[in-house]
Amino acid sequence: MSIDYFLIGERIKEARKKKGWSQEKLAEEIDVAVAFISRAERGHGINLKRLAQISEKLEVPLEYLVSGVTIKAENYLTKELGEIIAKCNPEKQRLIYNIAKTIVYDSVQH
Repeated sequence: MSIDYFLIGERIKEARKKKGWSQEKLAEEIDVAVAFISRAERGHGINLKRLAQISEKLEVPLEYLVSGVTIKAENYLTKELGEIIAKCNPEKQRLIYNIAKTIVYDSVQH
């Protein structure tokens, strides 16, 4: 399994915005240059020490930043799938529904 720094960066950016912080504010909180935060959010590598600091300051579990899920989360796939579907237009929602239905009913028949 490789580390997807782009997705980690996206999660950092999302958590930062959710907290209402600018890149400048986050940089100040962990004592780094704004350019560091910008690079991290664009998917450049980030070390575990800095990632842990960001996790703590943004009040987001470290495992979420790394993998997109938390250990405590129950039924996280259901939640994430619902969030993805909610972002789709009705046509794409119908497509996802039909694919899921085909997968479920195909596996039941075998």
